[in-house]
Amino acid sequence: MHSAGRSRRTKRWSNISDLVPRLASTKLAAAVARGALTLAVLSALLLIAVRPAQAQTETVLYNFTTGFQEGGPQAGLTTDGAGNFYGTTFGGGLGWGTVFELSRNGSGGWNQTVLYTFTGGADGGAPVSSVIFDSAGNLYGTTELGGGYQFGVVFELSPVGTSWTETVLHSFAGGADGAFPLNGLIIDPAGNLFGTTYYGGVGGGTVFELSPSGGGWTEQTIYSAVPSNYGTSAGLTMDAARNIFGVSYSTIFELSPTGTGGWNPTVIHTFVRGPKAGNVMDGTPVLDKAGNLYGTTSPSGAIRDYYGPAFGTVYELSPKKNGKWTKKILHTFGQGGALGGIAPYGGLVLDTAGNIYGTTLDGSEAGPGPGTVFELVAPVGKGSYTEKVLWSFNGIDGAQPNGSLILDSAGNLYGTTAGGGSSGNGVVFQVTP
Repeated sequence: MHSAGRSRRTKRWSNISDLVPRLASTKLAAAVARGALTLAVLSALLLIAVRPAQAQTETVLYNFTTGFQEGGPQAGLTTDGAGNFYGTTFGGGLGWGTVFELSRNGSGGWNQTVLYTFTGGADGGAPVSSVIFDSAGNLYGTTELGGGYQFGVVFELSPVGTSWTETVLHSFAGGADGAFPLNGLIIDPAGNLFGTTYYGGVGGGTVFELSPSGGGWTEQTIYSAVPSNYGTSAGLTMDAARNIFGVSYSTIFELSPTGTGGWNPTVIHTFVRGPKAGNVMDGTPVLDKAGNLYGTTSPSGAIRDYYGPAFGTVYELSPKKNGKWTKKILHTFGQGGALGGIAPYGGLVLDTAGNIYGTTLDGSEAGPGPGTVFELVAPVGKGSYTEKVLWSFNGIDGAQPNGSLILDSAGNLYGTTAGGGSSGNGVVFQVTP
């Protein structure tokens, strides 16, 4: 059975000064196994430290409350286009997690509504991924555990009047079809769903496709990652030609449709690990309009690696006419200790000017801390990207952001933290430029 499942959840923070890294999800627990979360215990000094001057402001839109949402959100948000946000919590409800909606209340605040509560049985349990919409308004996502074999499920939530009905589209069996999906899904114009599993296949996790068929769904494994210390925990991205890009422990791969229902896999880059690299592919990759691929790597290896120069990176892969890809490291975290944040586990979001936004799980603008929201300011001409910390969390306003951000047209950023807030169970936040 999966050793990094619910048995490895840690207790909630008993109070806000107990800022020990909170390892609620398998993704974080796996990071512990590879030495990624070996920061020193953050003391109460964090709470009385003077925050550096920041032009941006952070607003907590919602605090997940004690006893109800225990085990906060481990992934980012999605929006319906009307300004409402949707996400998941690892715990809460009946103890096995929820899908929630956050909507404006008309008085400047927000209302939180639980759309579905998981039981940990056949319906799934412990979601650590985001959810997505289809064109009909149905929500899709994954749970890490539960299902017919306790290896996780892919689920659909359909609105019925004022409530939502859950349907399990696939229950993972732990073999060729994979086990423990840790990230969200993508959907193509035909309504096919694609995602990844952490284990299964030939041993390094899988990429799977779910296709609507005869009133049901058909699942097939379209890629099995090479066995490694850890499997595929990041999500996928798709270009306009339906090429799929994803990452495993140390590789970036592309799946190209054959035109006859199959897929051609290609490893387009392999990261070399070592004391000066020490990085694991974790963040879901994103594409710009020119077809360049961006993503993050996170610290790994022994403690000496983690406290060395390898606190994580932001990279760019650019396609060449010969079919090869050129890698460029745009930013390396931890050049001044924990200054500027370290451990960027979440994915990235790009604006139209080429600036890059993301989160770090730990660090702050001034040193040790429970995470940041950062911007990499695009260079002018042939210059370099410059990191700008937009917000340093202090625990009260959230701690340990672990998912991707949403960027609106006004430049506001929205996301979640796994811990912190008024009850230590995480928050939904907005950072305003």
